[in-house]
Formats: sequence, C-alpha cells, structure tokens
Amino acid sequence: MTDTPPYLPLPPLDRSRATRTGWGRAHWEALADHLLDSVAPYLTAGGGQIRLPGRASRSGVVSDGLEGFARTFLLAAFRIAGAGGAADVEALIDRYAAGVVAGTTPGRPDSWPAIVDRSQQMVEAASIALALHETRPWIFDRLTTAEQDNVRAWLGGFVGKRTWENNWILFQVVTEQFLATVDGPHQTAEIERGLDAIEPWYRGNGWYSDGPGANFDYYIGWAMHLYPLLWTRMVGDDGGRGAVYRQRLREFLAGYQHFFGADGAPVHQGRSLTYRFACVAPLWLGALFDASPLTPGQTRRLASDTVRHFVERGAPDERGLLTLGWYGQFLPTTQSYSGPGSPYWASKGFLGLLLPPDHPVWTEPEQAVANDTGDRVVALPEPGFLLSSTVHDGIVRLLNHGSDHNPAPPAPAADDPHYAKLAYSTHTAPESAPGAWQSTVDNHIAVLAADGTASRRVRIERVAVFDRYAASRYTAVVDGTEYVLETATVVRGCWEIRAHLVSGPAGPTVRDGGYAVAADTAPSTVLGDRYALVRTAGGLSAALVGLSGWSGPGVHTDAEANAYGPCSATPLLRGRHPGGDAVFVSLAVLTGDAVHPDALAAGFRVRVAGRTVLVRYPDGELVRLVLGDLPDGALRYQRHPVGGAGSALRT
Repeated sequence: MTDTPPYLPLPPLDRSRATRTGWGRAHWEALADHLLDSVAPYLTAGGGQIRLPGRASRSGVVSDGLEGFARTFLLAAFRIAGAGGAADVEALIDRYAAGVVAGTTPGRPDSWPAIVDRSQQMVEAASIALALHETRPWIFDRLTTAEQDNVRAWLGGFVGKRTWENNWILFQVVTEQFLATVDGPHQTAEIERGLDAIEPWYRGNGWYSDGPGANFDYYIGWAMHLYPLLWTRMVGDDGGRGAVYRQRLREFLAGYQHFFGADGAPVHQGRSLTYRFACVAPLWLGALFDASPLTPGQTRRLASDTVRHFVERGAPDERGLLTLGWYGQFLPTTQSYSGPGSPYWASKGFLGLLLPPDHPVWTEPEQAVANDTGDRVVALPEPGFLLSSTVHDGIVRLLNHGSDHNPAPPAPAADDPHYAKLAYSTHTAPESAPGAWQSTVDNHIAVLAADGTASRRVRIERVAVFDRYAASRYTAVVDGTEYVLETATVVRGCWEIRAHLVSGPAGPTVRDGGYAVAADTAPSTVLGDRYALVRTAGGLSAALVGLSGWSGPGVHTDAEANAYGPCSATPLLRGRHPGGDAVFVSLAVLTGDAVHPDALAAGFRVRVAGRTVLVRYPDGELVRLVLGDLPDGALRYQRHPVGGAGSALRT
C-alpha cells in the first residue's frame, strides 16, 4: 500500500496489533477531525449551512447547504458521543449547536427549508435527528426552551408527510422517534407504519430490497439495516423488532463480508457510490449491537482497510474534502440528487466511534478475514448475486443476475450502468459516462440493431443462483423484432464461463463484452483469432475468449468514461445470429496475474447440442448447462469435479 498523503495528518501506524492496516481508534478520530475541520471554512455566516464547492444537485443551493451541514453533523455526533463530550470536541459541540439554532430559527439567512412531501429535507432531517439523539446531553439539552421548540417545529414538519416507497420511509421513523423522546410532535402510528412497510421488502438471509422490485446494493447495509437498529437505540429494545433486526443483520454480514477486496476496495456496484466508505457502516453496526459473525479484530480490519483504501487514493482530496466521485471527482458515478455535500453520508462509516475505546473492536489485534484464506465463491440467491474472490490478486467479482433497480412489473423500467451489467468487481467500474453508457459494451450481452445500437438489459428476469452457477435472462426489441437473451454463468477462480442463449430471427450481430479496465495511461491490447486481451500498466488484465459461436474478437476503448481512470479498454466478441435458438459460449477473465488466452482457448473444450452446453476445464472438470425453460434448477446445471461422478463424460 502507498503512504498516506502528506496533507492528511494521521498518527503513526500501530503495527503491534495489525495484520494489515495498522489503524486504530486514534486514526479514525484523526480522519474524522480532518474532515470536519476541512468543511468549517464553508459554513455560512450564521453556521446553519455548509455550502461546499462543486456541482449543485437538482434540489438547489439552499438544500445542498442543509445537506452539507446535516451529513457532517452526523460525523461530528459520532465523534462527540464517542469522546463523551470531552474537551477536545468542545469546538465541535459549539459549532454544530450554533448551526442547529441558526437552521431552525425562522427568517434567518441560512435557516433550513421546510420539510415537504418527498423533499431532500427528509433525508437530512433523519441525519439531524440521529445526531441530536447521540449528542443530546451536549447539544439539545443545552439549548434554551425557545431554541428547542424551534428544533421540534422544524423536525415536526415530517409528521403527516409522504415519502418515497423505499428507504425514505425509515427517515420518517427515526425523525419522529427522536421527536417522541423530546416531547415533540409525532405520530406513533406513522412510526409503526414505517417499520411495518419494510417487512414485505425483506427477502431472507439478511437481505432486503430497497423498496418493491429488485433493488439490491449498498443501501441494504447503510440504510435498510442501519435505521431500524438505530431506531432501537432511541426507543430501547422492545423485545420484538430489535431481536429480529439483530438476527437479520447477523445473517446479512455473513455474506456481506465477502464484498471487499484484499486492498480494501468494495465492489463497485449500485448507486450513490460517492458515499464511499459509508459501506462499512453495517460492519460497525454488527459490533455495536453484538449482531455480527465477525470477530472484533475482523470488523476493524475490514473497516479500516476500506477507509484507508480511499484515503491513499485521494479521498479526501488535498483540501480535505470528499468530492463527487470515487477516488477523485468523477460525476458519472453520481446521480442528479447528488450535491457537493452528498459524499458526506460517508459519515456513516464512522459509526464505530460510538463504541468505547476499551471495546474489543478497538483493543483486539486485527484478524484475517475469509477472503484472505483462500479462493471463494459465495452464492447470494436473495439479491441474485454470485461473489467470486481470488487470493492471488485480491479481486472480488460480483456476477449480477438479480438486481436491476427497477420497480416491480408492470411499472416502466430503465437500465443503469451500475445495475444492468452482468458483472462488477473491486478493481473495475462500469463504463458510465453518457457516451460509453450509450454504447454499453462492457459486461453486457447484446443484439445489435442495424445502426449498431445495442439492446439493453433493462429488466432482469432471474433463473437461479446456487453453488458456482447463476443465470438470468432479459427481453429486448431490436429493429422491431423481439429477442430473448439468457445467460448462464459458472465461476471458478478468475474464470467465468458465460453461456448465452439468444432466441430470435436470423441476421443481427450478437456482442459480448468483458470487464473494462482503466488507468491513467491507455491499457495495452492483444487480439487473437478467438480472443481479446487488455491490460493496464499496473498489471490488471481482462480477457474474453470465444469458446463457441463467435466469429470475431475486438477491443472497445474510451476516455473519461470510467471511475478507475481516464483511459479504459474492454475486450469483446462478435458473432452472427443464425436464427432460432443460438448458443454462444465465452470465457471472461479478470485477474492481476498473467493471462495466456491462446492456452485458455486450446485448454477449454466445449460442445453445444441444442440448448445443452458441456464445458471441460483444462484440468478435466466438467460442467453441464441446459439453457431455456426447465422446471428444476438442478437440471440446468451440473458440475463434475475431476475424478468425481460424471468425469468420464465426453465433450
């Protein structure tokens, strides 16, 4: 790992208790203080807003100023409460107390806009309510009666208002629950209705959808689990919901721990990725509520590794600010609701500061995590994900056969580069700039129209996820003709077998794209008769090898399209659709190791008979796939290890 940037003052690393990061509580406190000190110059004169530089959101500058205050207040609250209001946080107490007074006093130049239906103010009200709850002895309780009444009145604007049907419902829950604890306006029925509303979205094994439909991303951890459990800190464990929420979090973390690469990078999938290390919030939440399958040393190791990953790559920047992007600024990573203060939902990643300094999560040595100890494949059927991690390069790949971030049918659907791809990883990002997204080459199977326009994987129809196998399909209309594209993936280490069944009339070109790799300089490219290979100067390689049905490889290059670097390249394969049911088989590779595509093309043996695909690996392992409609998932996929049952089958 690289050294910490010199503009970020951190204590020396503590190697005596480290297996990897050397970060302890002092590092987390120092980073929190650096972030908070760096936004202070952007306070408005009265202190009620923090107006940071950067592109404004669709909600406007005043809402963005509230957002900057509210989200950094959450970070300040964790720092203040974790320090017990000690002398070293008195300046934070004074700063944010003054801001709360200014923001909630009507008629002030920097007072906060009123909460109205489905407004951004609802999001920020929840952060303010949580922050006031955690800092109550040092801020709210020290306000005058009139000032407290103003706070109650502004937050009380939430009562009776309509939210979006997703995690926003929980903003109302925690805001009104805080009000209930300070004799403010609230409706118990609204709180209960909000908590009841998330129950149909619970899909099992710790996974919620963020609202109806197939909405699976980091919001499940930093919202759907976070707010209900923090609600219990306000109300106390009622003996019912709290126990359920803790058990669900424990089950969620059993799979979630596998989303992080060896260098601390989280898988780059889903919206609001500019919140960056907010993704470690559920790890701390598990320790805070004794609801984690991880040891304390594993929790700190994963959380510290992730935060340090970003710190060493320019987040925060030389000004101490978190920009709209991933490492540096990269606007295609953001959404229209993202303003300059949006990245400070990263504050949720500091939840661990609520744990006392003598808690084992801070005192025990860091410990190795599951992805350190061997190559793994983890099937998560609830979100439709298959995770594959490899020790030799520390990469985690997410094969996506379930999350498209669309409302349930028959509602209209759209595609998004952070949801529609076949695969994501910890070391790559989707090509998400507008022009690149229009082309949608990377990690996508498409039928091309006569003008070259690619079909879109708008709504994902699940088939199955288990063992090392995942499959899904989507339907597209190309030049007025319907095509059904089904993909079955089998993963082993850095190898992904992709068997595509494309059903429809003859004629159009079918195209498969591999992972897009990106860097500061253009990746090198190699083309063979049956493969395309791209490689960064840092040694990250992506290859796509044609095993059956393809007629020509290629490479798509782009500029300023990828969050991981300005120069990107994607391997691809093309083939002509013969009509009816056509099967195309590819081998996708993403690795930090050397790749020899000629050897892979010769070493894999494939036979296609109708909708049945037999694949023999170079070492003799055999996989049998059957595409199309079948009543039993077990009939779709069979794997015969070397020397095991079925090993005598011929390809």
